Amino acid sequence: MVIAFHKPYGVLCQFTPDQAGQRTLAGFGFPPGVYPVGRLDLDSEGLLLLTDEAGFNHRLLDPQTGHPRTYWVQVEGIPSRDALDRLQCGGLEIRGYRTRPCRARLLDPAPAVPVREPPVRIRKAIPTAWLELQLTEGKNRQVRRMTAAAGFPTLRLIRTAIGGYTAAGLAAGVWKTLDPGEIRDIWHR
Repeated sequence: MVIAFHKPYGVLCQFTPDQAGQRTLAGFGFPPGVYPVGRLDLDSEGLLLLTDEAGFNHRLLDPQTGHPRTYWVQVEGIPSRDALDRLQCGGLEIRGYRTRPCRARLLDPAPAVPVREPPVRIRKAIPTAWLELQLTEGKNRQVRRMTAAAGFPTLRLIRTAIGGYTAAGLAAGVWKTLDPGEIRDIWHR
């Protein structure tokens, strides 16, 4: 069984809290025996897969397979072509690790996304922009560290797709069991 879940902001990607009062996956009524495939930070949103299939996690997330994950990222400032090239070329050093090449583009117009609760902190004197990043690796807080290294701190981060499967139409906090065709979409790039 493979489940697609639109993880809301402020939900921990595990079933037991690290601290009292934390929202976790346990509050969403998942079937017993499933576990998250990869992670999204507490302050990130979007598509999270869960499964009960042994080996699924390794097959999907092993960097050797180069399986893409797509993110929409709201950043402070308006990245130049040079900044986007820095993100795409790879080689940004993040805590002793050099990133692999990825795809990066400015989303103009900005995507239509629901307002986040709580709202994103916006400074009136600093414009914001939305980027689409497609990575084939997933280090801890990598997207946030990459945009910061390029000079554009992340304000909001939403994973929109894994492979060829998108979270379009899946509202925050909602999950669904994927049919065989949707599971095949995950494996297509």
